[in-house]
Amino acid sequence: MKTKYLYISMSLLLTVFIFIAAAGSNNNQSQPSNKEVIKFSHILHIDNGTECESCHSNVLNAESLNERLLPSMEQCAACHDVEDDNNCTQCHYDGVFEKVIQSKSEILFNHKLHVTNNMKCTDCHQGLDKVNYSFEAAQLKPTMSKCYECHNDQTVATNNCEICHASTAELIPENHKVVNFNKKHKFIAEGNAECQMCHDNNFCESCHVSTVAIDETNTASDFYAPYSPHRFTDNAKQQQLSRVHEINYRFTHGIDLKGKTSECQTCHETETFCVECHTGANEDYAIGGVVPNSHTAPNFLTIGVGTGGGIHATLAKRDIERCASCHDVEGADPTCITCHVDNDGVKGTNPSTHEKGFMKSIRGDWHDDFGSTCFNCHTDHFALSRSAGNGFCGYCHGSNVN
Repeated sequence: MKTKYLYISMSLLLTVFIFIAAAGSNNNQSQPSNKEVIKFSHILHIDNGTECESCHSNVLNAESLNERLLPSMEQCAACHDVEDDNNCTQCHYDGVFEKVIQSKSEILFNHKLHVTNNMKCTDCHQGLDKVNYSFEAAQLKPTMSKCYECHNDQTVATNNCEICHASTAELIPENHKVVNFNKKHKFIAEGNAECQMCHDNNFCESCHVSTVAIDETNTASDFYAPYSPHRFTDNAKQQQLSRVHEINYRFTHGIDLKGKTSECQTCHETETFCVECHTGANEDYAIGGVVPNSHTAPNFLTIGVGTGGGIHATLAKRDIERCASCHDVEGADPTCITCHVDNDGVKGTNPSTHEKGFMKSIRGDWHDDFGSTCFNCHTDHFALSRSAGNGFCGYCHGSNVN
């Protein structure tokens, strides 16, 4: 008898499960994608000179992403004859007259504010001129690094998370959502990573710092601390040791640096960390102390316009990143600016640092990418995207900031 009731109960549960699954399947089928609702081509419209605001006119005054930002049929009627029944299939599939779907967003964003501040649609939304449907674009929505060009607490706007994100409780980048991320994050946290957008040094030091068991300063002499998280209790005080480098790493770290297998600047400031070993008494780090063998060659440096610069010029052109690993990347290293400084703001009057014809295309990556190698040296405060400035930007844009 008990077995009979057990089978009946299991049958009922299975029936309920199948019913719920079928209902969910029907709900999914009742929500087609926009590609199944309407025929549309961004490529075609853009090639015919249609401006973004011609269709998305509501965006100009929208203060929320959840306002209706997609064009209405009335807006389409400005160009299309929506009254002619024979033209329906130009945009609509036979028998399908669903409303175009606009996805909900939890991001706090004010289009009106950005438009008022002279932002262009293509500053954030890129690649629409190469696709039919917007969701097919490589960068329909701006990346965090793109937002950070302005929202960095330095140039234009604040970078407080709460300005754009209603809740930060589950604000986790996709590349963090991997198994055992704590052990694997080192492969992401390289020199060009943007960890600082969310994390400061205090966050890293919760793991990557020695404790009272060793030494808390974590200076150049502390290469033996720390390694993968290991917790232990000593006198009722919980401590965490987490070693990054091997015990004898101070003797072998130069190999990793030369091969660029490690991004030292992710954690270490060159002028404060390396200086404890790599400098002579009362000398600047960049011009004294331990130097690479290549720097001691007789013709390492030749001075004067037209001399070619010597071996150092060849090495710099081959791999400027290696130079920047020791020499101040803020463009103020005394070793470099002794010769490489633009006192008059005129091209061609100072020792050349570029190959002939390096500006064959005036549209270089420096216009859009603050990580461009150019900014290793060209770091005046006005050298910003979309702005004119002095020195670097002033060569083409003049000396006045617009």
